[in-house]
Amino acid sequence: MARPVWSGSLSFGLLNIPVALMTGERKTDISFRMLDSRDNSPIRYERVNAETGEEVPWKDIVKAYEYDKGSYVVLEQEDIASAAPESHDAIDVEAFVEAGSIDPRYFEKPYVLVPAKKAEKGYVLLREALEKTGRIGIARVVIRTREHLCAVMPYGKALLLLMMRYPQELVDFDEYAIPEGAKGDYRITAKELAFSEQLIETMSGEFDPKEYRDEFRERLHKVIDDRMKAHGVVKRAPEEPEADEGAATNVVDFMSLLQKSIDRNKRTPAKKSAAKKAAGKQEKAAARPAKAAKKAGAKKAPAAKKAPSRAARKRA
Repeated sequence: MARPVWSGSLSFGLLNIPVALMTGERKTDISFRMLDSRDNSPIRYERVNAETGEEVPWKDIVKAYEYDKGSYVVLEQEDIASAAPESHDAIDVEAFVEAGSIDPRYFEKPYVLVPAKKAEKGYVLLREALEKTGRIGIARVVIRTREHLCAVMPYGKALLLLMMRYPQELVDFDEYAIPEGAKGDYRITAKELAFSEQLIETMSGEFDPKEYRDEFRERLHKVIDDRMKAHGVVKRAPEEPEADEGAATNVVDFMSLLQKSIDRNKRTPAKKSAAKKAAGKQEKAAARPAKAAKKAGAKKAPAAKKAPSRAARKRA
């Protein structure tokens, strides 16, 4: 089973539904490694000082912002952390909008929301309510240190979370030479338009994704298979361990929370709800016995030269 990208709760009003965020896409690109043609050894990249040419260890590397060509301002880890949002464990739904009202350019990447154990009722309740009203939720979620705009929408039996772009990430059409004006300005005749419409009608049909395949990838895979048979095989990378699913044990009075959410929004119709429940989490400290001290006076064995590390080949 795939590992969750993120775990937390889906929050709208006073309701909190424990969920795991799972990837909704599968990368099928074929990746290549660069080898030394003389002995087919993998090429390794090193972190090198641009001035001295010497390799730089991770402990001596800092992050900096290049505000001008060759001019930098160095940022400490605390500086970056101070800009990060406070909430890291909730998908906060801020509004519900008509499903067809969002420009498709805003949608970026799909994820699947999976309910934790004993959180199925809240999950199904939100899914059915969104399906019936024809709306989707606009929310924010923090993954690692970055806050993302996203949409929560029903699709079949699942709730999807689609990452969204911010307006400043979209290119304005005015930056390109897009033809403006009516068809008459380009001397398009009625006959040309009629024939174009007729062609579209003859090519029309239902979209069936199974009819479309990445033919280049299939042909390239055949070439790779033929080479492997002729020149040897490649070892597979080890599988990642399975991740345990989170469990929710709280019994929730949905009617009470829904009523309170509605009443609160009626009292303050012009303001966004700012009340967010902070889930009290108790950290468990597990005492571990101290390890025995290493024996002194042991002879140091001469260090053996390490062979250059080879990165695991990626599966297509």
